[in-house]
This record gives sequence, structure tokens and C-alpha cells, in this order.
Amino acid sequence: MKSKDLGNSHLGLMNNLLKKSLSFLLLIFCLNFYSCSNSNSKEKDQLILENIPVLELTAKTIEFPKTYVCEIQAVQFVEIRAKVEGYVDRIYVDEGQFVKKGQTLLQLSSLEFNEMVNSANAKLAQAQAEAQAASVEMQRLQILVEKDIISPSELELAKSKKSVAESGIVEAESMLKNAQTNLSYTTIKAPYDGIVDRFPKKTGALVTPGDLLTNITDVNEVFAYFKVTENEYLRYMRAKLEGESLTSNQDVTLILSDGEVYEYTGKLETMEADFERGTGSIAFRVRFPNPDQLIKHGASGKIQLSNQMENIFLIPQKSTFEIQDYSYVYILDKDNQVKVRSFKPLQRYGVYYIAEGFEEGDRIIYEGIQQVKDGIFVNPAMVSDKEAYDTLSSFL
Repeated sequence: MKSKDLGNSHLGLMNNLLKKSLSFLLLIFCLNFYSCSNSNSKEKDQLILENIPVLELTAKTIEFPKTYVCEIQAVQFVEIRAKVEGYVDRIYVDEGQFVKKGQTLLQLSSLEFNEMVNSANAKLAQAQAEAQAASVEMQRLQILVEKDIISPSELELAKSKKSVAESGIVEAESMLKNAQTNLSYTTIKAPYDGIVDRFPKKTGALVTPGDLLTNITDVNEVFAYFKVTENEYLRYMRAKLEGESLTSNQDVTLILSDGEVYEYTGKLETMEADFERGTGSIAFRVRFPNPDQLIKHGASGKIQLSNQMENIFLIPQKSTFEIQDYSYVYILDKDNQVKVRSFKPLQRYGVYYIAEGFEEGDRIIYEGIQQVKDGIFVNPAMVSDKEAYDTLSSFL
């Protein structure tokens, strides 16, 4: 009997311990649940960033200046080369000097060519004398034939001799002209108004036919040649065929090698006939006035053309970040949650990127992209168009 009571007492004690253990575990679970809920609530509160500058995108139409590397050449550029052999006797002008058409630049030794002219004159005089003698002889024989003193065959022979003498005159005149021409080549004159380049052959130097003596450049106007791609050429030609506003009717801007804009504008005149095989490009030519002769032949620069782009979006550079070769912005959804968005800039426009693929009303993080990350929530502080694009006018 006592053993039975002892068992019941032990069983009751075990039940009490089990109830207390379950109550303790339930209390721990509730405390953990409350702690986790409180932690999640705090974490959610921490992910909401206040007053983050946000820009609402609007489509724009801009006149975008596009530049092309160009090669500049004088409208007239001529290499002056020797046509005869001789020594440089005298140089009459200085390098870099402006000369007029027909002005003497330098003189080659001419003694030998003077002698050739004298010899040709002598031969011409001899040929003329022989022709005169043949003419007198023919007239004398003509009288004798008429009087039947000699046969007509002798008169025919005299006429042949006269013809040979007259052809001798023609040959002698040709030799004289050739000698005079060679003599004239010893005096080098300017073919047109222009600026003299360097003289590689100095006084006393021997020159042979084909040697470069100097260059003459007329830089009152200059040509600027620049190359465009086949796609750009096709757009230009389609616009021309459709009668739209053409680049050829616009003023073309030249940017010099020091970055300064040339004060005179140019006009697009013509293009090459064929595409360059290696690059697939074709060259256009622009004429620029150069009254101050600031630009020299062989100079370099950039052609700037106005290119209108419609329905594009200007993304401020400070609103973007790059990872490898891709550009990204943070965009807000309707719940103001941040999402990462990649885009491909068409080209750069000052401190902005020109992009497509966005929609009117898209909102991007304007500033403070270092504070945000994908998935967090923000309370946006909207930035006006005027504030976002206040520097845009400096790039127009």
C-alpha cells in the first residue's frame, strides 16, 4: 500500500516538472519572437532614407555638337621644282615671305643656257640665209627656163633646195625656242600670290631636274577635310534628297589644335567620290576664310557640326556609376523602393549622358548614390528640371 502511494507521489512530481518546463520554454519562445519582431521593425525603419534627391526624367530634343578630326590644307599649294640642272646663283626672297605672282624667287646659273641660245640664234640666221640663197637661185633658174636656156628639171631641183632651206628655218626656230625655254627655267618665279616655304637648296648648291626648290602656299582660304562613316553619309544624303535642312547650309565650326574655336565659320562644299576601303569612311571638304593667315597649310583641328537628337534622355553623370563596361542608375518604383537599372549611353554631352530606353516619368536618384543600394526604401526630395540641367546651356 505504501509502495503504491510512493509511485503516485513520484508521478505527480514528474508532471509538475514537465508543466514548469513547458511554461519556461513558451516564455523563452515569446521573448525571442518579440525580440525578432522588434529587431525587424527597427531594421525596416533603418532602410527608409529621408530626403534623397530624386529627378523625374523627361524626354528632350537637343542640338548636339559632334566633332571630327580634320586635316587642313591651303586652297593652293604648289611645289616648285627645278626643270634644268645648274647651281643656285642667288636667292631673292626670304623663307616665309609673301610674294606676288611673277616675282623672282631665285636664280640658277645661266651661262651655259645663254650659250645655247646664242648657238640657236646663229643656226637660225644660217638657215634663213640658206633659204634666201635658195630662193634667189630658184628665181634665176625660173628666168632661164622661160627662155628655154635650161631644162625645167633644174628648176624643180632648185625648188626642192628652197623647201629644204625653209624647213631648216623651222628647225632652227624650234631649237631657239627650246634654248630660250631652258634659259627661262633658270629664273624661278612665283606662279601666284602666296607665302614662300623653306629653301632646301642654298646659294652655291647644285640642283638637278626634279629637285625641290621651295613651296608656295596661298592661305587666304583653307580647306578642312574630315571623314564620316557610311551611316552618317547615308543620313546626310537622305536628308538632302528629302529637302531637309542640310549641314551644307549651316555654318561649320573649326576648333584649332589648342582647343580655341576659330573665329570664322566655314561652308561644306563637296565630298570624295569613293569610300576608303580600309576604314569604310568618306571625306567631306569645308572651305574656311583665312584673311589673317592664322592657319597654315598642314595644320590640324576638329570640325564641329550640329546634330539634332530627338526624344532622348539626359542622365546626369553624378547620378550614375559604372561596373566594368556597363553604366547604372538607381531608379524608384511606385513604392519608392530603389532598383538598379543598367543603360548604354549613346554618347557624352558635357556632364550628362545621352541615353534612350527610359520613359517619361521615370525617377532616378539624382545625388547621394553612395548612400543607397538595391531594395531599400527612400523618401524622395524631388529635384526640378531647372536645377538638374542648370549647366546644360554651357554645352549648347
